[in-house]
Amino acid sequence: MKINRSVRFGIGIMAIAFAATACGGGEENKSITESASDGTLTVGIKFDQPGLGQRNPDGTFSGFDVEVARYIANELGVKPDGIAFKESPSAQRETLIQNGEVDYIVATYSITDTRKEKVSFGGPYFIAGQSLLVRSDNTDITGPDSLTGGKKLCSVSGSTPAQNIQDNYAKDVQLQPLDTYSACVEALRNGAVDAVTTDDIILAGYAAQYPGELKVVGEPFTTEKYGVGLAKDDSEGRGKINDAIEKMISTGAWEEAFNNTVGASGYPIPAPPTVDRY
Repeated sequence: MKINRSVRFGIGIMAIAFAATACGGGEENKSITESASDGTLTVGIKFDQPGLGQRNPDGTFSGFDVEVARYIANELGVKPDGIAFKESPSAQRETLIQNGEVDYIVATYSITDTRKEKVSFGGPYFIAGQSLLVRSDNTDITGPDSLTGGKKLCSVSGSTPAQNIQDNYAKDVQLQPLDTYSACVEALRNGAVDAVTTDDIILAGYAAQYPGELKVVGEPFTTEKYGVGLAKDDSEGRGKINDAIEKMISTGAWEEAFNNTVGASGYPIPAPPTVDRY
């Protein structure tokens, strides 16, 4: 079948338009400083972690991570009403940063060498440790070594705690990854899994949400340094975030934020961390 000249021309124009769209129009992502200069920031947080990052029924946001995010924004010259919070599930955090969908992320985001290949980190602003959440009537799970015998363990997709237990403590544990920690907690409550694993500060919030029904067991068995994730090449933004975290700690605002959020769970306040200006 022959294609006349006008049809060929039309096809060519469509191909060029598609290529331009696929390339994103050549627009580069803004740095944190550039975004803040407009009086607005998009900040990634968790929406389902009591005491840390939670979207409340009235549409407001609360938690320690939220307070850290707001403090940093204020130091960058952005008021609370200029912040747009975006849900940042564990498996999507690097992608959200790389695609420029958020300016920075404060979402129980552990600093690791693997993640630093894709994004940069300010902080740490908190140091936690991996632990286990079980039903309150459970007596046989006391730590990672006791998860043998095919017990079912839940954690979120895109995070590493469950795999750490299978690799180092209980080879035959059955891993049940779900999209969110709240989904894991519901699976634990209804008996679909035997335990949930992630950082102790996260689990303490869920235990406080369901008193008498859930409990945290054992001692922490890893060290998790929570950082503020941002674009890998935004060194100026990282420096300003580190300045803000150090100021938050030195002025007592860090301790106040912790006591007003996580403190309600009974989790003891630790010593504040030292910022790593790598």
